[in-house]
Amino acid sequence: MSITCTELTFAYADRRVLSGVDLVAPPGARVGLVGENGSGKSTLLRLLAGAERPESGRIQVPADTGYYAQDSGLDPAADVATVLREALAPLHDAVAGLEVLAERLADDEAAASDYADLLEWATRHDAWGADRRAEVAAHRLGLAAIPGDRWVAELSGGQRSRLALAALLTRRPEAFLLDEPTNHLDDDGLDFLQTELTEQTGAVLVASHDRVFLDAVCTGIVDLDPPHFGTDGRGGRAFTGNYSDYLHAKRTSRRRWEEEFEAQQDELNQLRATARTSESDIAHDRPARDNDKYIYGFKGQRVQATVSRRRKNAEQRIALLERERIPKPPAVIQFSGAFERQPIASVLLREVQVPDRLRCDRLDVGRGEHLLVTGANGSGKSTLLGVIAGRMTPTEGTVAVRAREVGLLAQEVGIRDLSRSPAELYDAARARTPLSSLGLLHPRDHSRPVGELSLGQQRRVELALLLARQPDLLLLDEPTNHLSLALVDELEEALLASPVTVIVASHDRWIRRRWAGSQATLR
Repeated sequence: MSITCTELTFAYADRRVLSGVDLVAPPGARVGLVGENGSGKSTLLRLLAGAERPESGRIQVPADTGYYAQDSGLDPAADVATVLREALAPLHDAVAGLEVLAERLADDEAAASDYADLLEWATRHDAWGADRRAEVAAHRLGLAAIPGDRWVAELSGGQRSRLALAALLTRRPEAFLLDEPTNHLDDDGLDFLQTELTEQTGAVLVASHDRVFLDAVCTGIVDLDPPHFGTDGRGGRAFTGNYSDYLHAKRTSRRRWEEEFEAQQDELNQLRATARTSESDIAHDRPARDNDKYIYGFKGQRVQATVSRRRKNAEQRIALLERERIPKPPAVIQFSGAFERQPIASVLLREVQVPDRLRCDRLDVGRGEHLLVTGANGSGKSTLLGVIAGRMTPTEGTVAVRAREVGLLAQEVGIRDLSRSPAELYDAARARTPLSSLGLLHPRDHSRPVGELSLGQQRRVELALLLARQPDLLLLDEPTNHLSLALVDELEEALLASPVTVIVASHDRWIRRRWAGSQATLR
């Protein structure tokens, strides 16, 4: 069964998020959702999952649809073993039910039909391999070392997310709705997720900022911010192909939009000039001579008729173009944040240990250096940044940080006052440059309460508040999480061009392939 929606419309308060969205993801298709932060990707997934109700439109999804949310959605009061046991319960129940029905086959004809239906379901879900899949998923997603009696509330945000993903992949629903499933995965986890999804026979709809993942997994792309001519060149949102194919098509469509807008504007300007033309512009008001007054009058009438006809034709054409007006292509939101301070910041670590979290024998980051820190989940990347920022004290070792201002962008969005607007928070930070100059948020979102913004938009607000402090030591923990694909590219270029000292902890494979600074790997 396909995942479908027709003419789907939804609004938060007075802000429309989705308007007339049509989407089809048939069995076997793996469709990526893309668009700017706030375009409605997470909202659309919640609507399809039944977590929100649309204002209008139709939704149809398989009864057995698995939904992965960015906040994991797990019960904090449950333990790890319970989460996995509940995920496996339908599969274990199916195997047990087959055994009961098998004993009734000889005496109960109705049992044969029930047995056949349940056998087909259990085979499709590979119910007999569920326990093995759970072990493999736990190992590949970095959960094997977590005790089964550990409470969900005691897990880190990344561990909770990976636990929810392991439970969902083990259950093998008939369709998947996934909201940023790659955020907390290392290379092994990403490879595992990609393999699992490409082997699914049901429909997969996934919102992700991971360009490598979208390239490897998706058979189609749906853009919730399509250009005027659409991603397909015909006004539609859907594109068949992977992310690289889609990106090429989108750029081509954008160029066509810009060219046709300029051509239409040129034609309108010429038509308006024609519509303003008078007889004097042609005849120049030359007075008639005595011997050609008749001819002058006759020609004057012809001039008037010609001018009148041209004006009328121009006005009719203008009216037609105004009805079919091509909108001006919106300016692309561009990150233009500048780091003004000259670098003095440096970092030195020797034999640093945080029990069960981090062991770093040596780390030297020089003035103005750009360092990318990589490593498997659990290797201590976030802990390392916390130690450097002074938010965590190691039990052993030496930490020497020299900086005027240290700025840390944590992995999890942490804005406490969600009732204030980005503009209010930014003004309170006494920034020297206006919020609009950073290009991080659309002007319409400057005055909205932060709690009404998407996670990606909140991430942009946090980045703006960080820039307002003008740190000369910038610590970024998975900075690409929740950000739109366009902004990620611009942020990366700005960081590499920055004069300040930068330490980035990231699993983003695209960044690692393009990083021009130093790299360090935690083990």
